[in-house]
Amino acid sequence: MPIRVNLDRVLLERRMSLTELADRVGVTIANLSILKTGKARAVRFSTLAALCRELDCRPGDLLNYEPGPDDGPEGDDDL
Repeated sequence: MPIRVNLDRVLLERRMSLTELADRVGVTIANLSILKTGKARAVRFSTLAALCRELDCRPGDLLNYEPGPDDGPEGDDDL
């Protein structure tokens, strides 16, 4: 997956725990952990907006595009 999640870096910069963020955003620690480890296949815009609100950041601070060898032109058509 060419999308990398930088949640751990942003949490460290903000000196905030995953537990505190989960409480503030209303998302389970398990789901945030899946996002943090890069195992998430999708994220709702409402969740992304809540993360940005609580972390005082932009979506680009949390998500990064890193193309790789298996990142073909077809891509994933699911929106």
